[in-house]
Amino acid sequence: MNGSIKILAISGSLRKSSTNTGLLLACTSIANENITFTIYDGLGNLPHFNPDFDDENAPDSVYDFRMKLKEADGVLICTPEYANGVPGVLKNALDWVVSSGEFMYKPTAVISASPSQFGGDKAHDSLILTLSIMTAKIVEGGTLKIPFVTKKVKPQGELTDSATAHSLRSLIDALTQTIHSS
Repeated sequence: MNGSIKILAISGSLRKSSTNTGLLLACTSIANENITFTIYDGLGNLPHFNPDFDDENAPDSVYDFRMKLKEADGVLICTPEYANGVPGVLKNALDWVVSSGEFMYKPTAVISASPSQFGGDKAHDSLILTLSIMTAKIVEGGTLKIPFVTKKVKPQGELTDSATAHSLRSLIDALTQTIHSS
């Protein structure tokens, strides 16, 4: 692969001051110049998944999401944990692409981040399970759980913890290496 690498970054949170979105912003600032991140901001615009509309007549917002996934060389998802699971809005988005196959063999990295000591471990495991059933290519070295996230990143993307910055760089490197070898 030559030129710029295109990564679609998806935050599982709709909160305006989300630390998960802040982590994605931090990734954009620490990544190499040849990586172009697009932070997907349409999660809240996707309608509730309905298999009756999961065809060529899918809503425009679904079509847009699918096209962004298709055009990306890789995907980075950062999610909080709600009630021991993946936030409903993120699961809804994934449901819209189960049958259309945009995640098939797509190099994908997963971050869960939480203010708790567990780093969103249940959401992390659930998300990986969902992506695996969709045959996403979960990158070796491309998963990360970040506990106590509010002490490590500001919502604007400013990292305040050097170990987290190092872990994010390693994750991005693993994702780009997998993209290069695909």
